[in-house]
Amino acid sequence: MEVVLKPTTETKLHISGAQAVIRSLLAEQIKMIFGYPGGAIMPVYDALYDFQEELQHILTRHEQGAIHAAQGYARATGKVGVVLATSGPGATNLITGIADAMIDSTPLVCITGQVGSSLLGSDAFQETDIVSISMPVTKWNCQVTKAEDIPSALAKAFYIAKSGRPGPVLVDITKDAQFEAFDFEYRKCVEIRSYKPAPVLDLLQVKKAAALINEAQRPMILFGQGIILGKAEEEFRQFIEKTGIPSAWTLLGLSALPTDHPLNVGMLGMHGNYGPNKLTNECDVLIAIGMRFDDRVTGNLDHYAKQAKVIHLDIDPSEVNKNVKVDVPVLGDCKETLSALTKCVRLKSHRTWLEEFRAFDAIEQDKVIAGELNPTEGPLKMGEVINQINAFTKGDAILVTDVGQHQMVACRYTRFNQTKSNITSGGLGTMGFCLPAALGAKLGAPDREVIAVIGDGGFQMTIQELGTIFQTQAAVKIVILNNNFLGMVRQWQQLFFDKRYSSTELVNPDFVKIAEGYGIKGKSIEDREVLNESIKEMLAYDGSFLLEVKVGKEDNVFPMVPSGASVSDIRLS
Repeated sequence: MEVVLKPTTETKLHISGAQAVIRSLLAEQIKMIFGYPGGAIMPVYDALYDFQEELQHILTRHEQGAIHAAQGYARATGKVGVVLATSGPGATNLITGIADAMIDSTPLVCITGQVGSSLLGSDAFQETDIVSISMPVTKWNCQVTKAEDIPSALAKAFYIAKSGRPGPVLVDITKDAQFEAFDFEYRKCVEIRSYKPAPVLDLLQVKKAAALINEAQRPMILFGQGIILGKAEEEFRQFIEKTGIPSAWTLLGLSALPTDHPLNVGMLGMHGNYGPNKLTNECDVLIAIGMRFDDRVTGNLDHYAKQAKVIHLDIDPSEVNKNVKVDVPVLGDCKETLSALTKCVRLKSHRTWLEEFRAFDAIEQDKVIAGELNPTEGPLKMGEVINQINAFTKGDAILVTDVGQHQMVACRYTRFNQTKSNITSGGLGTMGFCLPAALGAKLGAPDREVIAVIGDGGFQMTIQELGTIFQTQAAVKIVILNNNFLGMVRQWQQLFFDKRYSSTELVNPDFVKIAEGYGIKGKSIEDREVLNESIKEMLAYDGSFLLEVKVGKEDNVFPMVPSGASVSDIRLS
């Protein structure tokens, strides 16, 4: 592959490969990295010692914590997250986060140490073939065995990670390459001949899409994270306001459009809102923008939007026609495609059609939402906790969630005013994501309130990152919604497995004492009367704070599209 590099250093320096790694990061304007040292990456950490003022290293308590923190940082800032790890278990501990970043399109550069090149293939101490292991879950990876190849490998890595549809890359560097001296020169990568980050916009396809939209009587938009990644929030707003089309969001598309926008009709998918799911099978034109037609969005594909003409705007050609047959694909960066499409569509209003969504909203409000947000008796509910948090944050906080019932509830009911405010594990559904990701988000956006909403199960998967929060003094607000169950699995066991609660009940420790052991102020509540004042106390506190809220043990999240069912078969109870 032919790589075009742009000079960024004027004079050559005779330095080690390890020093070249650090100087390459500085040339890419990296200010913060996350990692965990070890034998095979030790030369890089030694080189880092001389650059502590220019490059802040966050020492997490586990490599999985490091990569989730880098994801949180990337999602909150829009920048590339950088991770360092050693060979063997250090590198393999990154795999879950790499896979998560791949499916959720998060730009990461992972730099791993490797045993000396003379030992490759010998089953040396802490040797694993991380390039082969990570190949299915990286956008690109490589192994470097010579110091002189480090700058070009890293330049290429950053270019690939952040261009087109973003994703994780991994550069594996042997220990001897880190020690080897050479004449360093860094050139930023600006082009790779065999890699086209974004398809060229086809204006004919834009006109075809516009023609369908202009004639549509019941059009519906599904929007995803592509709008956020493409920095196309304003272009998207202009498009929907000109066309008047009701717009529903995927889990990762949340916050691309303010919650209270009049054309925002709620969440798609398994635990999404009643209206968007029901009306997917009644619209005449379905416009997907920067999103994947994954199974949690579509339900049974045999009964998904068969009546509709489908338009799909996406930067990644592999997503088009993958699951849902598309009538008009519009490939390209959505900032560009939306601008072009907006020029071609007519000014319209779909008030009567929008009212159908609002009618379903009223049903959902009566059957589900009112009892979830404003209960008057019984145990505390997850929804009312989120509702009380909204009352204080006014939609301005960054929400970071783990995976499970609390995730669905928090994403359903949290209000958002600005983009890059919802950080969660979407496609992979990684328990343990929340705590380190919230740390990374807070370090990346220190001026914003960052609230980690997490279940008692997921919290204990990466609980050790409380140590990193303590060490960095990052003011993360942690809300544990504790139901003493692996709640989502338990819900499925209740609904589909005759309440056979197999290995889902948790006997939990005293989370407040654990937090206090890490120097973090904590409080545990279970009474409705103290909920409001406890949230107020948490948000007012100057520093990190852990609030455990004991909620109903067997509450369920509704609406729900049962697995394998049509989105039209969404249940309210």
